[in-house]
Parts: sequence; C-alpha cells; structure tokens
Amino acid sequence: MLIDILLSKKYSRSSIRKPKKNYSESVIRSVVKAISWRILGTLDTILISYVITGTIVEALSIGFIELVTKMVLYFFHERAWNKLNWGKKSE
Repeated sequence: MLIDILLSKKYSRSSIRKPKKNYSESVIRSVVKAISWRILGTLDTILISYVITGTIVEALSIGFIELVTKMVLYFFHERAWNKLNWGKKSE
C-alpha cells in the first residue's frame, strides 16, 4: 500500500514534466549548436595540427579552414536529421 502511494506520486509528478509532443528545433538553435560545437572541434584540430606540424601558423590555417567547412556540413546534417522521425519518441 505504501509502495503504491509512493509510485503514484512519482508517476504523477513525472507526467507534469513531460516534453511537448511533436517538437522540432528552430533554425537558430541549430546554428548556435553548430557554432559552439565547431569552436570546440576547431580548438582540438588546431592543437592536433600544431603537434603534427610544429608551427602555429600552419595549425591555425588548418583550424580555420576546418572551422568553416565543418560548420556548414554540421548545419545541413543537423537539419536533415531534424526532419527524420526515426528514433524519436512521442510520449
């Protein structure tokens, strides 16, 4: 009986916090995610490039080229996945 009460409270509270059904990300959210991810990825690429080449100029050149190309690729990748329903759950 006590377990039933505790479980019913747990499930009633969790049902309040359920996300809205059928939501999708806005374009601006995808852009901000792409930028923040690319900053992190570019810093990693610059570090790796510096370790391999030994020169900061080459490392920065590689990093900035990679920054632009991968940000564009990520944006389109994210938008394509956002259109797919595969793997999404609606509760």
